[in-house]
Amino acid sequence: MMRKTSVILLSAATGAALTLFVTQPHSVLMGSSARAAASDTYRQLNLFGDVFERVRSDYVEKPDDSKLVESAISGMLTGLDPHSSYMDAKSFRDMQVQTRGEFGGLGIEVTMEDGLIKVVSPIDDTPASKAGIMANDIITNLDDEAVQGLTLNQAVEKMRGPVNTKIRLKIIRKGQDNPIEVTLVRDNIRVRSVRARVEQDDIAYIRITTFNEQTTEGLKREINNLSSQIGDKLKGYIIDMRNNPGGLLEEAVTVSDSFLERGEIVSTRGRNAEETQRRAAHTGDITKGKPVIVLINGGSASASEIVAGALQDHKRATLVGTRSFGKGSVQTIIPLGSGNGALRLTTARYYTPSGKSIQAKGIVPDIEVLQDVPDELKSRTDTKGEASLRGHLKTNDGDEKTGSQSYVPPDAKDDKALKTAADLLHGIKSTATAAPAPGDKAAIDKPAKAAN
Repeated sequence: MMRKTSVILLSAATGAALTLFVTQPHSVLMGSSARAAASDTYRQLNLFGDVFERVRSDYVEKPDDSKLVESAISGMLTGLDPHSSYMDAKSFRDMQVQTRGEFGGLGIEVTMEDGLIKVVSPIDDTPASKAGIMANDIITNLDDEAVQGLTLNQAVEKMRGPVNTKIRLKIIRKGQDNPIEVTLVRDNIRVRSVRARVEQDDIAYIRITTFNEQTTEGLKREINNLSSQIGDKLKGYIIDMRNNPGGLLEEAVTVSDSFLERGEIVSTRGRNAEETQRRAAHTGDITKGKPVIVLINGGSASASEIVAGALQDHKRATLVGTRSFGKGSVQTIIPLGSGNGALRLTTARYYTPSGKSIQAKGIVPDIEVLQDVPDELKSRTDTKGEASLRGHLKTNDGDEKTGSQSYVPPDAKDDKALKTAADLLHGIKSTATAAPAPGDKAAIDKPAKAAN
């Protein structure tokens, strides 16, 4: 039976999965050198068995055998590169929820503040919004359990659950003398990976925060809504992928395809030449040829770099901001059977349409724009990038680049990259520094938050 695996693009921060099957033929005949290598490998495995038994018998406290094995597997994988790892069963389930972009829950974005759960905002048309949950509400109890002492992830896990099941929340709200108790029925919640607004009356601004199974659908919906809302005066689109850590390879391909009429989008190349895969665009630009500006920075990684690289190489968009993170590898998710979690294994590098690998280099924007950073944040606004990660895959030419600025002003009026993008769409010459043109373009046509 062929095992189904999943391919993901992972930044240092997050990741998600695309279904793909991977098989590796093994030669039956072995030469003398192969037999010697196999013999040496078996000796090493015997060494592992000896150490394992010694730990089991002589460690000061009786260890958990399953945890010893998991730790050994995890150590083997993390020793390969920063993005290969072992996921236990719970981590694997959490990753699947993240990649689907939907789950049974209440529809609240929350954060942790002083040991309590604070509501950032309810999501429209969800049980939370319908029940009147408000931003800045403090959740003190979930059913009969106090949230004090729980981590943010533990609280979120308790609020999530099967659709049509109930949970009781106790809430403290500013201006209310007594706590509020409300019972909610969990529903299917979709994470919004795409948000949009009208900018300066004639520009469609679209923010893509991650690439999950809902991203392309959300992008198309927002483009249709904004184009209808703005009408004939629409000047173009700003696609903001700053600090987008990546996600699904398939979604990166389909998002790129949404703006292209033809040509290669990305190629992935494994250890063997026959593993090379190329993804091409299909006819149909949903923006109908309108100008596109893409915003990137040091926090733009993985899947977002695929989109930026494809649109830049095809000269379909102008890239504005700072050099991207530089994660040019693909991970394959390999389930290990019921209850055994999965391997997340780096299996390929990816290349932009012009044949460039961005691994440990990043994508250089067409126009570089540096933000004005408040003094108290200056030491924390640069991302070191892939090249700074221990054990990262090396470039073929040895030319690696460090990270770049990843600060995005909270107020749009202070956002220099956004202003530059708007000026370009209005035909105003930018005063920002133009980055060196990418060589040999192909000749082709805050606190942590969680939703629950």
